[in-house]
Amino acid sequence: MALPRLIQGGMGAGVSSYRLAREVSMAGQLGVVSGTALDSILARRLQDGDPEGHMRRAMAAFPVRHVAELALEKYFRPGGWTGSTAGATGGTNEQPGVDRYKLVPMLRAKMTPERESLIVLANFVEVWLAKEGHSGVVGINLLEKIQFPTLPSLYGAMLAGVDVVLMGAGIPAEIPGALDLLCRHEPTSISLAVLDRAESDASHRLSYDPRTLGDEAVLTLSLKRPKFLPIIASVVLAKALLKKAPGGIDGFVIEGPTAGGHNAPPRGQQKLNAIGEPIYGERDVVDLEAMKEFGLPFWLAGSYCSPEKVAAAIAAGARGIQAGTAFALCSDSGLEPALRERFLAQILAGDAKVFTDPLASPTGFPFKVATLDHTLSQVTDYSDRPRICDLGYLRRAYSKEDGTLGYRCPAEPVEDYLKKGGKIEDTVGRKCLCNGLVANIGQGQERANGDCELPLLTIGDDLDCVREQISAGKLEYSARDVVAWLKIPAGDGPDAPGGPHAVVVSTLTSQAAATA
Repeated sequence: MALPRLIQGGMGAGVSSYRLAREVSMAGQLGVVSGTALDSILARRLQDGDPEGHMRRAMAAFPVRHVAELALEKYFRPGGWTGSTAGATGGTNEQPGVDRYKLVPMLRAKMTPERESLIVLANFVEVWLAKEGHSGVVGINLLEKIQFPTLPSLYGAMLAGVDVVLMGAGIPAEIPGALDLLCRHEPTSISLAVLDRAESDASHRLSYDPRTLGDEAVLTLSLKRPKFLPIIASVVLAKALLKKAPGGIDGFVIEGPTAGGHNAPPRGQQKLNAIGEPIYGERDVVDLEAMKEFGLPFWLAGSYCSPEKVAAAIAAGARGIQAGTAFALCSDSGLEPALRERFLAQILAGDAKVFTDPLASPTGFPFKVATLDHTLSQVTDYSDRPRICDLGYLRRAYSKEDGTLGYRCPAEPVEDYLKKGGKIEDTVGRKCLCNGLVANIGQGQERANGDCELPLLTIGDDLDCVREQISAGKLEYSARDVVAWLKIPAGDGPDAPGGPHAVVVSTLTSQAAATA
């Protein structure tokens, strides 16, 4: 399977939804769903009543009937929420004393079969819907930093026939081996990064066994092994991954520091510019000549979203590009419409700003934040929000004195974090990405006291690609509009959509392009 020249970025939690990925895939490119928090997103879609019936239709296709039935029993709310439906746009809870959404149990190193099965189901649903009704290629994007759900997420996506797995925000060296085992329905495990443990202690692992679904028939299904594309920011990382997983890597997405979401930290000691953003330099420029020597296709991400930059990327030896920002703000994405329109209006007016925040993310990685009123980008809104950690996707495991595992996040209540052995300086400026990102798609929790979780919009630095779509003053455009505008070259040779020189369009910009 030759991969297209254009990869649509796997953005946020639910921003790269099945609708967006399906549209891009049907346009002949690689549509990608975000694999972040899909279990919570599925549960909340069901609690909102699944008005179009898409969740239930996909769940009916899941090969283990009792798993889907249990999820419906626990989370489906016919008619949806009867209180406020303001979501990301504000409003108050009209049912005092009741949170809008019932939470799924927080992730842990050891989960019950029921909890694992919900993750499998949610990833199946998203990929199945993205692939429904066409023969195009669909990928799923996962974050290495979110380790607990990785293996059941992969298995669920594979049950739905996912074609490509992309993974960044870490060093995913064990994923190729896990894919090999999961496509044969065999148990597998990956190392768990544990804080505060002795360097010699490598005993903690995350395991998954497909038999926990409780249906032997599913183990007879024929699964294909998806292609694996790590998202990297250096030749050193590419070389390390190829050494640790020979034959298991099918290409690379090279992501620069102008991309949206998490950015790789600058190499060397961190320095900040006058407004407090990390400074990237020559050491952060990826050597494309060295990348070509590996003999694998690569895509350039971060500020490559234009016809001219697509051509330049291919001329530099890339297969293509990955694009995010233009797709994130299109009408097919999962962004809550009012939130999207507010930021598009700022772009059209020339007032839009994106800040690379070195503190916001609990991961410690720089994180792109769009500056927008009534979001957590605003100091007052951030300060007014009580620290609550009830989704917990970015919690990290730490080793207690008795050798057991605990879980902490620097964005949780400070006193809780300190009790768990965390340092006060790690909590400064940290934001709850989990609640902020699901609020971006209109699923923000409405609290029993009437408070509503605010969005935290992440977007790439390159807004020119969006201005091109709305220059006529219309604050709406489609994913297919973006694909058509980019004029992706066709053909099957080395410069063809799936050839070794493809370009990945992404909201993530290669530093090579940024400094060109």
